[in-house]
Amino acid sequence: MPRTKPLTPEQVPVDSKPTLDTLTKNIGFTPNMMAAFAQSPIAFNAWATLFGSLSKALDVKTRDSIGLAVSEVNGCNYCLTVHSYTAQHMAKLPADEIILARKGRATDPKRDAVVQFARKVIETRGQVSDADLKAVRDVGYTDANIMEIIALVTMYSFTNFFNNVFDHDIDFPAVTPAGMI
Repeated sequence: MPRTKPLTPEQVPVDSKPTLDTLTKNIGFTPNMMAAFAQSPIAFNAWATLFGSLSKALDVKTRDSIGLAVSEVNGCNYCLTVHSYTAQHMAKLPADEIILARKGRATDPKRDAVVQFARKVIETRGQVSDADLKAVRDVGYTDANIMEIIALVTMYSFTNFFNNVFDHDIDFPAVTPAGMI
Protein backbone atom coordinates (compact mmCIF):
# COMPACT_ATOMS: atom_id res chain seq x y z
CA MET A 1 0.00 0.00 0.00
CA PRO A 2 1.49 3.35 -1.01
CA ARG A 3 2.90 5.42 1.83
CA THR A 4 2.63 8.71 -0.05
CA LYS A 5 0.32 9.81 -2.79
CA PRO A 6 1.41 10.81 -6.29
CA LEU A 7 0.65 14.45 -6.90
CA THR A 8 -2.03 15.52 -9.33
CA PRO A 9 -0.83 17.98 -12.01
CA GLU A 10 -2.38 20.84 -10.01
CA GLN A 11 -0.42 19.85 -6.87
CA VAL A 12 3.05 19.73 -8.44
CA PRO A 13 5.35 22.42 -6.99
CA VAL A 14 6.35 25.05 -9.51
CA ASP A 15 10.04 24.10 -9.19
CA SER A 16 9.28 20.45 -10.05
CA LYS A 17 6.88 21.12 -12.91
CA PRO A 18 9.37 21.65 -15.79
CA THR A 19 11.27 18.47 -14.91
CA LEU A 20 8.10 16.41 -14.47
CA ASP A 21 6.62 17.75 -17.71
CA THR A 22 9.78 16.84 -19.65
CA LEU A 23 9.96 13.34 -18.19
CA THR A 24 6.23 12.79 -18.79
CA LYS A 25 6.63 13.87 -22.42
CA ASN A 26 9.62 11.55 -22.92
CA ILE A 27 7.94 8.53 -21.29
CA GLY A 28 4.42 9.13 -22.60
CA PHE A 29 2.77 9.16 -19.16
CA THR A 30 3.57 10.22 -15.59
CA PRO A 31 4.77 7.26 -13.53
CA ASN A 32 3.60 7.16 -9.90
CA MET A 33 7.19 7.31 -8.71
CA MET A 34 7.81 10.62 -10.47
CA ALA A 35 4.47 12.13 -9.47
CA ALA A 36 5.35 11.37 -5.84
CA PHE A 37 9.03 12.35 -6.16
CA ALA A 38 8.00 15.78 -7.47
CA GLN A 39 6.88 16.68 -3.92
CA SER A 40 10.50 17.62 -3.21
CA PRO A 41 11.83 19.85 -5.98
CA ILE A 42 15.32 19.59 -4.46
CA ALA A 43 15.51 15.77 -4.42
CA PHE A 44 13.53 15.35 -7.65
CA ASN A 45 15.59 17.81 -9.70
CA ALA A 46 18.86 16.45 -8.26
CA TRP A 47 17.86 12.93 -9.34
CA ALA A 48 16.70 14.15 -12.77
CA THR A 49 20.02 15.94 -13.34
CA LEU A 50 21.96 12.82 -12.37
CA PHE A 51 19.68 10.68 -14.54
CA GLY A 52 20.18 12.98 -17.52
CA SER A 53 23.95 13.06 -17.12
CA LEU A 54 24.25 9.30 -16.69
CA SER A 55 22.11 8.63 -19.75
CA LYS A 56 25.31 9.41 -21.66
CA ALA A 57 27.35 6.82 -19.73
CA LEU A 58 28.09 3.45 -21.30
CA ASP A 59 25.37 2.04 -23.58
CA VAL A 60 21.65 1.54 -22.96
CA LYS A 61 21.90 -2.27 -22.67
CA THR A 62 24.60 -1.97 -20.04
CA ARG A 63 22.79 0.80 -18.14
CA ASP A 64 19.54 -1.19 -18.03
CA SER A 65 21.41 -4.35 -17.04
CA ILE A 66 23.01 -2.48 -14.14
CA GLY A 67 19.59 -1.13 -13.15
CA LEU A 68 18.16 -4.65 -13.14
CA ALA A 69 21.02 -6.12 -11.10
CA VAL A 70 20.96 -3.33 -8.53
CA SER A 71 17.17 -3.35 -8.23
CA GLU A 72 17.19 -7.11 -7.70
CA VAL A 73 19.75 -6.84 -4.89
CA ASN A 74 17.81 -3.97 -3.32
CA GLY A 75 14.49 -5.82 -3.65
CA CYS A 76 12.78 -2.97 -5.48
CA ASN A 77 9.86 -4.45 -7.39
CA TYR A 78 8.81 -1.05 -8.75
CA CYS A 79 12.23 -0.49 -10.31
CA LEU A 80 12.42 -4.07 -11.57
CA THR A 81 9.24 -3.47 -13.56
CA VAL A 82 10.57 -0.17 -14.93
CA HIS A 83 13.97 -1.59 -15.89
CA SER A 84 12.45 -4.77 -17.33
CA TYR A 85 10.16 -2.66 -19.48
CA THR A 86 12.91 -0.30 -20.66
CA ALA A 87 15.37 -3.18 -21.17
CA GLN A 88 12.86 -4.91 -23.43
CA HIS A 89 11.46 -1.88 -25.28
CA MET A 90 14.37 0.56 -25.41
CA ALA A 91 17.51 -1.54 -25.02
CA LYS A 92 15.95 -4.42 -27.00
CA LEU A 93 17.25 -7.03 -24.57
CA PRO A 94 15.59 -10.43 -24.97
CA ALA A 95 13.74 -11.93 -21.98
CA ASP A 96 16.57 -14.33 -21.13
CA GLU A 97 19.06 -11.43 -20.95
CA ILE A 98 16.73 -9.51 -18.65
CA ILE A 99 16.60 -12.50 -16.30
CA LEU A 100 20.38 -12.87 -16.46
CA ALA A 101 20.84 -9.18 -15.65
CA ARG A 102 18.64 -9.54 -12.58
CA LYS A 103 21.01 -12.29 -11.48
CA GLY A 104 24.02 -10.03 -12.11
CA ARG A 105 25.10 -11.68 -15.36
CA ALA A 106 25.02 -11.19 -19.14
CA THR A 107 25.89 -13.29 -22.18
CA ASP A 108 28.05 -10.50 -23.63
CA PRO A 109 31.47 -10.75 -21.90
CA LYS A 110 31.97 -6.99 -21.50
CA ARG A 111 28.46 -6.40 -20.17
CA ASP A 112 28.81 -9.47 -17.95
CA ALA A 113 31.93 -8.02 -16.31
CA VAL A 114 30.17 -4.69 -15.71
CA VAL A 115 26.99 -6.23 -14.30
CA GLN A 116 28.95 -8.53 -12.01
CA PHE A 117 31.01 -5.55 -10.85
CA ALA A 118 27.89 -3.41 -10.26
CA ARG A 119 26.34 -6.20 -8.23
CA LYS A 120 29.52 -6.51 -6.14
CA VAL A 121 29.53 -2.75 -5.54
CA ILE A 122 26.00 -2.82 -4.13
CA GLU A 123 26.42 -6.08 -2.22
CA THR A 124 29.69 -5.01 -0.59
CA ARG A 125 28.78 -1.33 -0.21
CA GLY A 126 31.74 -0.47 -2.38
CA GLN A 127 34.22 -2.73 -0.60
CA VAL A 128 35.19 -4.53 -3.83
CA SER A 129 38.37 -6.53 -4.17
CA ASP A 130 41.36 -5.86 -6.40
CA ALA A 131 40.24 -8.89 -8.42
CA ASP A 132 36.80 -7.30 -8.94
CA LEU A 133 38.43 -4.13 -10.32
CA LYS A 134 40.81 -6.15 -12.45
CA ALA A 135 37.97 -8.14 -14.00
CA VAL A 136 36.18 -5.03 -15.24
CA ARG A 137 39.43 -3.39 -16.38
CA ASP A 138 40.51 -6.56 -18.21
CA VAL A 139 37.53 -6.30 -20.58
CA GLY A 140 38.46 -2.75 -21.54
CA TYR A 141 36.80 -0.42 -19.05
CA THR A 142 38.75 2.62 -17.87
CA ASP A 143 38.74 4.09 -14.40
CA ALA A 144 36.42 6.81 -15.77
CA ASN A 145 34.02 4.08 -16.93
CA ILE A 146 34.24 2.44 -13.51
CA MET A 147 33.31 5.76 -11.92
CA GLU A 148 30.27 5.87 -14.22
CA ILE A 149 29.31 2.33 -13.17
CA ILE A 150 29.52 3.38 -9.52
CA ALA A 151 27.43 6.48 -10.24
CA LEU A 152 24.80 4.32 -11.97
CA VAL A 153 24.73 1.92 -9.02
CA THR A 154 24.24 4.89 -6.72
CA MET A 155 21.51 6.47 -8.84
CA TYR A 156 19.60 3.20 -9.14
CA SER A 157 19.96 2.59 -5.40
CA PHE A 158 18.56 6.07 -4.76
CA THR A 159 15.37 5.29 -6.69
CA ASN A 160 15.24 1.76 -5.22
CA PHE A 161 15.31 3.16 -1.69
CA PHE A 162 12.79 5.88 -2.57
CA ASN A 163 10.39 3.35 -4.06
CA ASN A 164 10.90 0.80 -1.30
CA VAL A 165 10.20 3.44 1.37
CA PHE A 166 7.09 4.85 -0.30
CA ASP A 167 5.83 1.59 -1.89
CA HIS A 168 4.21 3.16 -4.95
CA ASP A 169 1.58 1.32 -6.94
CA ILE A 170 3.35 -0.28 -9.89
CA ASP A 171 2.22 1.31 -13.14
CA PHE A 172 4.47 -0.59 -15.56
CA PRO A 173 3.81 -4.15 -16.78
CA ALA A 174 4.39 -6.68 -13.98
CA VAL A 175 7.46 -8.92 -13.84
CA THR A 176 8.23 -12.14 -12.02
CA PRO A 177 8.77 -11.36 -8.32
CA ALA A 178 12.26 -11.59 -6.88
CA GLY A 179 13.13 -15.08 -5.76
CA MET A 180 11.06 -16.72 -8.50
CA ILE A 181 13.55 -16.24 -11.33
